[in-house]
Amino acid sequence: MAARPPVQTPPPEQEMLTVSWLSKRPEVLDRLLRGGENPRVALNYGAMFRECCRHEALVAQLLSPPHCRQTYVLFGFIESPFFDVASDAFASLRELLTKHRAVAARFLEAQYDDFFAQYHLLLRSENYVTKRQSLKLLSDLLLDRSNFATMTRYITSTDHLKTIMNLLRDGSATIQMEAFHVFKIYVANPNKGAAVHDLLLRNKERLQAFLAAFQNDRADEQFAEEKRFVMDEIARLEPR
Repeated sequence: MAARPPVQTPPPEQEMLTVSWLSKRPEVLDRLLRGGENPRVALNYGAMFRECCRHEALVAQLLSPPHCRQTYVLFGFIESPFFDVASDAFASLRELLTKHRAVAARFLEAQYDDFFAQYHLLLRSENYVTKRQSLKLLSDLLLDRSNFATMTRYITSTDHLKTIMNLLRDGSATIQMEAFHVFKIYVANPNKGAAVHDLLLRNKERLQAFLAAFQNDRADEQFAEEKRFVMDEIARLEPR
């Protein structure tokens, strides 16, 4: 696997000039985004792209129409058969969505449908690393206060809940745990929508049996407390 090249940080004055230059040339940012098309240079392009993500003005440009739809090219690279290309693309996606939270929050609200249609393809990936990383990032995004509006909308979706419930039964204990961190957000919501409430209620007995045996060999008191909380909330579900 090729090592990621180090990026040298220029002096502040040069940085400002570089940001100004790049902001007037969106085609350059687009080319950096598409670096994964060539595995031989993908890591170099990825390093330069993430350096751009340090600057709020460039992230705002990347995540605003019409350029924001071009960022979805990263989803394809995350599914690359080349592990280093896939890992690098995911690192770029994470940086884009977490470096400047207020900017990313506006993007997620404005592009909610398109973004999560793409994102849930990653959750259904056959690749273990892709599923694990995607669940972890999803949990981080939903629990970030900046993304409260997106989280509130996300946990009204029964389709998303079904995906997470299926991942709770994944063959990997690590993926199960990452799915649990998203599932508990649904369960902890005191104002569950009727559709989500009814889905959980219909599966109440199965969820209780499943959770009673869920990762009992895990020596983690915080997890044990969270699991007890989730089980108590499930037990309290009643028809409305």
